[in-house]
Amino acid sequence: MTGQGRFRLTVEGAADVVVDLDAPSADAQSMDGGNDSQVSVYPLPPSAVDRAGDRRRFDVMVDGWHFTVRAEPAARGALRAQASRAAAAHQAHAGVALRAQIPGRVIRLWVADGDQVEEGQPLLAIEAMKMENEIRAPRAGRVDSTLVGEGQLVERGEELLNIL
Repeated sequence: MTGQGRFRLTVEGAADVVVDLDAPSADAQSMDGGNDSQVSVYPLPPSAVDRAGDRRRFDVMVDGWHFTVRAEPAARGALRAQASRAAAAHQAHAGVALRAQIPGRVIRLWVADGDQVEEGQPLLAIEAMKMENEIRAPRAGRVDSTLVGEGQLVERGEELLNIL
């Protein structure tokens, strides 16, 4: 990726760190950590996704700290980020169908159609094998439709309610 204009480096982690840089010239091969820092860079074998996306991945060690870094052309990285943002915005408006993870009896229903809910809020409880299992909201939204009622038996995979 030397001499190809701008490129994007992504340091992979819990929260990715993304930096767009000018590509180094062909003579910029040495790594100088400065201040006696120890820097090692090892290329990783490319996956099919890396090859298709014109990306390269590296293991980088700086003074004992390990990082995985992904490098790709900046224009392609910006396009990928834009597509990810658009998909996330679309998903935020899509509904979520909650399904029973276990068979049992609905013993408590805390919400009704039209109620606003917050992420993590209890929605309903299912009793199975004398244990109460709370179903909580996976995200904030509005209850669109409640498909079960208290006392109703449900099977694994049965749709319980929808959140918009």
